[in-house]
Amino acid sequence: MAPHLLRQLSVFSRRALLQPLQVVSSLQKTWTPGNPTWLWCGSRSLHVDSPPLVPAVSCSYVHGASSVSLLGQTVGQSLQAAADRWPHREALVFLQDGVRKTFAQFQEDVDQAAAGLLALGLKRGDRLGVWGPNTYHWILFQFATAKAGIILVSINPAYQLKELEYTLRKVQCKAVVCPTQFKTQRFCDMLRQICPEMDTAESGVFRSSRLPDLCMVIVSDSRQTGTVHVEDVMQAGSRQHHQELQDLQTKLSFDDPINIQFTSGTTGSPKGATLSHHNIVNNAYFVGLRMGFNWRTIRVCVPVPLYHCFGSVIGGMCMALHGITLVFPSAGYDSRANLEAIQNERCNFLYGTPTMYIDMLGQPDLHKYDLSSVETGYTGGSPCPPEVMRKLKTDMNVKDMIISYGTTENSPITFLGFPRGNEELMTETVGCILNHTEAKVVDVSSGELVPLGETGELLIRAFSVMLEYWDDPDKTREAITKDRWYRTGAVGDIASLDRFGYCRIVGRIKDMIIRGGENIYPAEIEQFLHIHPKVQEAQVIGVRDERMGEQVCACIRLKEGQDCSREEIRDFCKGQISHFKIPHYVVFVDSYPLTASGKIQKIKLREEMEKKLGL
Repeated sequence: MAPHLLRQLSVFSRRALLQPLQVVSSLQKTWTPGNPTWLWCGSRSLHVDSPPLVPAVSCSYVHGASSVSLLGQTVGQSLQAAADRWPHREALVFLQDGVRKTFAQFQEDVDQAAAGLLALGLKRGDRLGVWGPNTYHWILFQFATAKAGIILVSINPAYQLKELEYTLRKVQCKAVVCPTQFKTQRFCDMLRQICPEMDTAESGVFRSSRLPDLCMVIVSDSRQTGTVHVEDVMQAGSRQHHQELQDLQTKLSFDDPINIQFTSGTTGSPKGATLSHHNIVNNAYFVGLRMGFNWRTIRVCVPVPLYHCFGSVIGGMCMALHGITLVFPSAGYDSRANLEAIQNERCNFLYGTPTMYIDMLGQPDLHKYDLSSVETGYTGGSPCPPEVMRKLKTDMNVKDMIISYGTTENSPITFLGFPRGNEELMTETVGCILNHTEAKVVDVSSGELVPLGETGELLIRAFSVMLEYWDDPDKTREAITKDRWYRTGAVGDIASLDRFGYCRIVGRIKDMIIRGGENIYPAEIEQFLHIHPKVQEAQVIGVRDERMGEQVCACIRLKEGQDCSREEIRDFCKGQISHFKIPHYVVFVDSYPLTASGKIQKIKLREEMEKKLGL
């Protein structure tokens, strides 16, 4: 290799020299003079996973590197290995809770909580829901359930009564962990409305007539009548239960289901994407490798919610697999708390959706914070505008941004950028295919590969594809083909691939709205609005928004002779559907644009509304 290239090798590249050679099959150029991130020799890479330098893709199909083996281990085994390797390293910092845990301390807490759950009668395969904001107890029970073979059900803390009851019934939850209250969400009160038997429960165990499988509510803050307190769980496990827990580790399979993440369906009913140990362990492992977690000390500021895969997998599981430190600034999102956490905890890595970054950049006293420790930002959830990327570098010292694409059903990441990527690739693409993952772009009608560069439905096949939608074989068959291709068209993703293997997400089949990283399905809101006595018909679309990416817009036809206001519609929604689903815009219309066959043209409707609203 030329001496001038060797002199320019980054630390990341030097570490790449230690990796075995790999033939490059489908990868692109991101190296620029003066900033070579990777070492290349002919058509071979000296790193197992590197950005493409040569145009090698000839059709709309790509596959990721496979020279590093998949991990055959459970979540519990992953955490145990981390505790053995880095016992005194800080694993978790919850600033609002005042909690700091080393890997050894966290492992000890997880074992106590897992043994306690067994002592309370929960067993392998049972479902336990965690419902609440980012607190220590959320991640504690994420790992405790995995250790005990119990399936974690991640419940959106914004859920209202109908959404909560549907979720708990669908998966037959036996227990729920939650705080008494957070902000305006009164978790225990809502559970009591569904299960009034809690009021007379002895020892915190009850039998619900509406939810016959639910028998226990575990509260994480103040003690409440008819509930079990977290401290009771921590003290419940005897030596016998700890031995039972230890014996269980040899019986658990990495193919066992371990997490159910609910994602709304286009018909309005949430679907439970069921993920295994194998899914999330390996997704976090290869995401962490690409982002360089395996060779440097990482302290990540984590404002993203734990109930999403972003927080629980790219956060929690990356912590267990790569020994990184997670710093949680606050229970709920707080821009100022994020900046204080970066400054005081010297975070060098930052997670966030584009909306979160926009909010941090918008802080009037941003420049008073010492953000000199920041090296890299990571984002997903919705496209990140180029101007935001530039401001992150100039105003927040974010030297590098890594972009990603994924779905809950894929555990979640399937495409990921590389460190030191150029701005065009960061803002116009979602990176390259992840290790051990295949992707193809096909014609929506025929299912055949489209010519390279043309758009079509994106399909994914990988270790990370979910097991199923819980107790929903019909929806599972719609989403996963017989040969295990996951049809992202089921959630609305239209994409194209370029000759270097970079992916561009260019549209949606099913009109899903992405508001600040939250996936919102119009059909769910439309069905709810139709309950309103004055509404004849409702169509919900996403319209562009500088801060949130998109906002929910409800286009409503009223019944004849009726009069209504935006405030009346929004008030009707409050407390009934999640706050982020409540229409930001309410426009009353006489008709909708139709196709020749009489179908509503939502693309045309969106154009009309954006023009009408001056967006």
